[in-house]
Formats: sequence, C-alpha cells, structure tokens
Amino acid sequence: MKVEENIILAELFDAYGVLLSEGQQKILSSYLYDDFTLSEIAENLSVSRQAVLDSVTKAEKKLFAFEEKLGFNKKIKALEKENENLLSQLKEIKSK
Repeated sequence: MKVEENIILAELFDAYGVLLSEGQQKILSSYLYDDFTLSEIAENLSVSRQAVLDSVTKAEKKLFAFEEKLGFNKKIKALEKENENLLSQLKEIKSK
C-alpha cells in the first residue's frame, strides 16, 4: 500500500475500528500503527501470511463501506476545515 492509502485507512480505522472483529482490529493495528509486515503479523499470530492479507483486505473493505454509509470521517474533516476558517477569521479580527 502507498503511504497516502495507509493514512486514509488509519483515519477510517480510528473512526470505525471498534466495528471490526477483535482479530481484524489486532491485525490492522499491527499493520498500520506498529508498521509490521504481513509476514511478521502472521508469525506473531501463528497464522499464514495469506490469512493476514485476507483479514487486512476484508477489514479495509468494511471500513470504506462504513464511511460510505455513515460519512463520519468526511464530516470530521469538514468540521476541522470550518474550525480552521473560523480561527483564521478570529485572528483577522484580533489584528484589526
């Protein structure tokens, strides 16, 4: 995966990770935050590399489906942008 894709996936995992199975949470957390390879995760969990890849792929699909249906991440980004705009306007007002 590319860095940009991992950042998006990590944002979605932060928003919706609790909706994944415990196993998917553990694997995705190791993959995204601990920067473990699929082989390292497989070895740590005593499963095949393919099982880890399948879990990551399924979790990724679920996270994108949650975002498509619920849109929390999109709303959070819109609120953050609005907050930045308001802070900028406030600084302008204070500088006058």
